[in-house]
Amino acid sequence: MALYDEGHTVAGWTGVAVATVGTTVTGLGVCAGAGALVGGGLVIVAVAALVTWGLHLAGWGKPPGVRPRGEWGMRVRDTAARSGHPGCLGCRLAGRGSAGRSALSVPAPTVAGDGTGMEEHRAALVGGAAGADVGRGAS
Repeated sequence: MALYDEGHTVAGWTGVAVATVGTTVTGLGVCAGAGALVGGGLVIVAVAALVTWGLHLAGWGKPPGVRPRGEWGMRVRDTAARSGHPGCLGCRLAGRGSAGRSALSVPAPTVAGDGTGMEEHRAALVGGAAGADVGRGAS
């Protein structure tokens, strides 16, 4: 076993296997000059991404980052997948977990200008504490 978490998971290996079949079919299509094989291979590669994502959401993947040593095995299921992993794009796309909530600077609905083409964009702070620094120069 390696000295670090290589991320070998059922989701990862299944996705790689399906994608390998897809790229093989695509390559055969290119060599044979058959557009249908090229298209079919590309569809299989897209299915590989969906299969990997589905298995990740079912708990057969891994969260971002390094897992504890006891969870490095292929047969260890990720119990936190149902609630979503922090910082995981796949979980956010599925509506699980939450992106980090922080203060957000959004443009105000009005723009002040003096006709010279140099407008002053004002920003409003949404979700931040009173007196929070926003924009350039904030530390």
